[in-house]
Amino acid sequence: MQSKTVCIMGLGYIGLPTAALLANRKYHVHGVDVVQSTVDTINQGNIHIVEPDLDTFVRSAVNSGNLIADTKPKEADVFIIAVPTPFHEGYVPNIDYVVSATESIAPYIKAGNIVILESTSPVGTTEKIAEVLESKGVNISKIHIAHCPERVLPGQIMRELVENDRIVGGLNEEATKETAAFYKTFVSGQILQTDAKTAEMAKLTENSYRDVNIAFANELSILSDKFGINVWELISLANRHPRVNILQPGAGVGGHCIAVDPWFIVHAGGDDAKIIRTAREVNTYKTEWVIEKIKNAALTFEKENGRTAKVACMGLAFKPNIDDLRESPALYITRRLITDGLEVLPVEPNLKSSDEFDLVQDAEAINQADIIVFMVAHDEFKGIRIFGKEVFDFCGVTNHN
Repeated sequence: MQSKTVCIMGLGYIGLPTAALLANRKYHVHGVDVVQSTVDTINQGNIHIVEPDLDTFVRSAVNSGNLIADTKPKEADVFIIAVPTPFHEGYVPNIDYVVSATESIAPYIKAGNIVILESTSPVGTTEKIAEVLESKGVNISKIHIAHCPERVLPGQIMRELVENDRIVGGLNEEATKETAAFYKTFVSGQILQTDAKTAEMAKLTENSYRDVNIAFANELSILSDKFGINVWELISLANRHPRVNILQPGAGVGGHCIAVDPWFIVHAGGDDAKIIRTAREVNTYKTEWVIEKIKNAALTFEKENGRTAKVACMGLAFKPNIDDLRESPALYITRRLITDGLEVLPVEPNLKSSDEFDLVQDAEAINQADIIVFMVAHDEFKGIRIFGKEVFDFCGVTNHN
């Protein structure tokens, strides 16, 4: 693989770690983001997101001159699109950012280039990229277009970018081959080659599988509450069966992947996506169920004490030990409680500050609160002892005590 220059569109939770990794592997990386403050932060050798080891990688990449951030793309050998793919109202897939990124790189593409879509996308999006480029005058028969979905775990991104197996699906065999050769220069895991549609569907399938299994655990937690059973003990006992491995329930499902990707399949699959749709509905309902549990407890407190309850919301991120708030059920619950008139003490140890909330330290929140609600199993919350106050543990963090 001779390519040495890479242009990465999007410097978020996937784009920036990928840019930093490639720059430290001696590629010349031009990272692009539409947010000027993000660009400025990176060019100073700093990071705007929380991810273990990322700061070291970025600082080294910038100091070496191999990573430069900008608001506009430039010519490169490889273009990687790593922008968000949310959905419109009604869970309709939204690929506007992908289309916009594709349009912006079109003037810089030349024969022999590789264009890679890493953003998790509905089936057919890679073909859409080809259509957009062709409409902008690019001779797509002279370039290689492929999809290679990211499949990393926040909190372990820098390691998993290298060690995880990767799926590469090109619009033709040559595109698959050339793109796979590029990933082999920095990935130690296997590079699994297929076509673009299968690669797109594979990522959606992985996250839908996890969503279905989480939905089972979340439904068990609702039923256990109804029956007066400790769901954590129940799952622990059931998992002693040699062929049973039930996941842990939570306050819902968050993150840009699991909470979003299954809807891409449901939207395209319609009535044939029965289990996947039901799992999404169960996990969405779990969040509403949590809100009602908290509100009912607050109402009871108010009747008994003649004042509004103070509720400590312990954790805002979508999963433990990260600062990522995307599609976070804990964040949604906190907002809803505030909207519904409760006095909320928001706690998120992985954020230094928030434009939306006046964050409270965990010890202070527990001291002030009448009701303590654990929604994210951050390490900081493990081992906390609480006496004389009502506690809701929707993530099992007190189970570590």
